[in-house]
Amino acid sequence: MKQNCWEFKKCGRQPQGQNARHLGVCPAAAEESLDEVHGGTNAGRACWVVAGTLCGGKVQGTFGAKYKSCEQCDFYQAVRAEEKGNFQYSTLLLVRMRNGCARLQATDRRTAAPAMR
Repeated sequence: MKQNCWEFKKCGRQPQGQNARHLGVCPAAAEESLDEVHGGTNAGRACWVVAGTLCGGKVQGTFGAKYKSCEQCDFYQAVRAEEKGNFQYSTLLLVRMRNGCARLQATDRRTAAPAMR
């Protein structure tokens, strides 16, 4: 069974996780645009492209700031090994996230438009 990062790392920051209340829900657990990537829930198997995830107990920054350390992560290495030729590279995942955000913003504008009239 494929694990999400919060299961593999046992951080407890998934929704209703034991650390979600005092550390907050992890951005990877909430990033819906990457749902089902590598067989995970939300960005649970693509956490290295999501800003604000935890590593070593510290909140990490942007993709550009954290990616080199993520490449060394045991979870990242496990996903690459499990996915082999089906591994989706970060550039594609970042585009997917950006496009997902643009779709959500467009939907929000369409939904809000009647209320603003």
